Amino acid sequence: MAKLKSKWVCQNCGYETPAYLGKCPECSSWGSFLEEAEMISKIQPIHESKIFFENNVQKITDIFLDETMRFSTGMEEFDRVLGGGLVEGSLVLLAGDPGIGKSTLILQACSFLSSNNLCVLYVSAEESVKQLKMRANRLNLNAQNLNVLSQINVNEIKSAIEKLNPKIVVIDSIQAIYSPNITSSPGSVSQVREACNIFMEIAKTSGTTIIVVGHVTKDGAIAGPRVLEHMVDTVLQFEGEKYKFFRLLRAVKNRFGSTNEVGIFNMNDCGLEEVQNPSELFLAGRMEMMASGSVVIVTNEGTRPLLVEIQALTGNTSYPSPRRVATGIEYNRVLQIIAVLERRVGINLSKQDVYVNVVGGMEINEPAADLGIALAIATCVRNVTIEPSTVIIGEIGLSGEIRPVNQIELRVKEAAKLGFKKVIVPKSSCNCKFEKGIEIIEVGKLTEAITKAIN
Repeated sequence: MAKLKSKWVCQNCGYETPAYLGKCPECSSWGSFLEEAEMISKIQPIHESKIFFENNVQKITDIFLDETMRFSTGMEEFDRVLGGGLVEGSLVLLAGDPGIGKSTLILQACSFLSSNNLCVLYVSAEESVKQLKMRANRLNLNAQNLNVLSQINVNEIKSAIEKLNPKIVVIDSIQAIYSPNITSSPGSVSQVREACNIFMEIAKTSGTTIIVVGHVTKDGAIAGPRVLEHMVDTVLQFEGEKYKFFRLLRAVKNRFGSTNEVGIFNMNDCGLEEVQNPSELFLAGRMEMMASGSVVIVTNEGTRPLLVEIQALTGNTSYPSPRRVATGIEYNRVLQIIAVLERRVGINLSKQDVYVNVVGGMEINEPAADLGIALAIATCVRNVTIEPSTVIIGEIGLSGEIRPVNQIELRVKEAAKLGFKKVIVPKSSCNCKFEKGIEIIEVGKLTEAITKAIN
């Protein structure tokens, strides 16, 4: 007979304790402990049921890799983030805010995979099969060969997978799945961990690729214990404002590819469409004669250069201390650039409010945007404009020098492709081979960059 044992589990990190604690000693979160009843029985643990590691020792040079190890999702942006497609026998976690388009993205990928003679099983724990059919009809998907199942019992799902033997399995979502061997409610740390263990065993023993959809908390973190992210092979984050038209797909963790790539999609009535030229998307609506405080920079997302517009606005403050607001850019980096402008250029901003914004909702984290931010602020203060066909690239040091950035040739090539005629780059980039037909202006100091940009 099974024995019940009570324990307290942190719903943030999964830390377990026999008694209630107000503060978690592992993640320092307050009020995150919930009591869970653990059923101890003689059921064979997962790690003892099947050994999915080969016992014989092999040399890595003797291991043969088949080209069919990856499956294309039919979307280049999705495949780019995955590193070339879904890897056979991998466990992928896709997380994002409610209503962001996770189920739409996965359903579109499943429709393509099933139409290419691959056996795909879509397990919905939050929608009925009729609701899935309605979604597929709304998206105009040819998903006739797609197998669907509405189930939340992990044992029933496992039986269906063993019976059907699919190549691709989608679990939507992992927080709604429960195991009858665990007495806590679905979505708890124990339930999520148990379900993920079972799906990991299925993926590694049968070679089935499993995609699990996960929710995020109000802080943007993936719901459930952190061990969930360590167990899976790939963690994808689907980002974007709910009421904006574009979505960003990032790889937070990827054992089979780079974590620097980003996929960009456009949300419309027919689902998600790939954005082949995202620079045009972020520059859409830009005025031909830009106002003061507006510049265009080239930022890199993985191996892809993106042209985005940065706008700055300054004005006399009505507060005891001036306001500094940064949207889409790290706040401390903006403060550092303002300090360099005051000290090295002589622009007094001590009584000026400064607002800096990246148009389109893009998040920029690399230092190659420094020079663009500085020129946007400087031109707004002096009420001058930069020629609309000019692109700014460069990092700023604390002494006011312009430092080089990586992949400068790729950035200039992207600017030339979109019709820009002039690029301001660091002077140390003189040995690079740039595109013909575009004017290269090399600068070594911030004061020199401001002078050449407005003339």
